[in-house]
Amino acid sequence: MKTGADGKIFHEGEVIDLLKGALFRVRFDDGREALSHLSGKMRLHHIKVVLGDRVRVEFSPYDETRGRIIERL
Repeated sequence: MKTGADGKIFHEGEVIDLLKGALFRVRFDDGREALSHLSGKMRLHHIKVVLGDRVRVEFSPYDETRGRIIERL
């Protein structure tokens, strides 16, 4: 877990499920899971995320059950 200067929280994990509407279920290294969607830049540049990919997810400090995938590792 890393925290950015603006209070955002970052975790790295693995995509374990592909859902409808460009949603993904991600399992993190500590065993937790979260529902995540692609960030706008990843959609804009047509970066594909498939089952088993390692990703970096950004969370709001208020809700760590839903996040935004900001990078494919």
